[in-house]
Amino acid sequence: MDITLKPLGLKHKEQVINIYNCYIENSFAAYPESRVPYEFFEQLLKMCEGYPSAVAEDEGGNVLGFGLLRPYHTFPVFSRTAFITYFIKPEFRHKGIGKQILEYLIVKGKEKGIASVLADISSLNIQSIDFHRKNGFMECGRFENVGVKNGKIFDVVYMQKKL
Repeated sequence: MDITLKPLGLKHKEQVINIYNCYIENSFAAYPESRVPYEFFEQLLKMCEGYPSAVAEDEGGNVLGFGLLRPYHTFPVFSRTAFITYFIKPEFRHKGIGKQILEYLIVKGKEKGIASVLADISSLNIQSIDFHRKNGFMECGRFENVGVKNGKIFDVVYMQKKL
């Protein structure tokens, strides 16, 4: 499958939020309990301002997934560390798109001086934990029983990839 990776832009707003809302409603991959409005996209752009972001588009301009790096912390002493977030349209998972977005963000992150990428993942999102392990992330801690979504209590698993 031919895809193009490019930075997130306003034209991607509806497609990106539709993907995100799918995960909100059907999984523990996204933490909100209810759908977010399209205006939430501006918040995503602000979160990753100055950091790499990506959408994966097919030949027709359809967004198949998106990802972004964002600051780990606002203090400059942590400027070499970033959190990563990505979501792939469910019907396009397991086709290598997530890996391509991850690799793209890592290359762009290195160019920015990022030396460590962190992920915070719901313990109920086993597929994401496995994906990160397969792609060089190590579990480095967890906060137990800190989240509750749809009546289910979960841990937050922290994973790290040193670049």
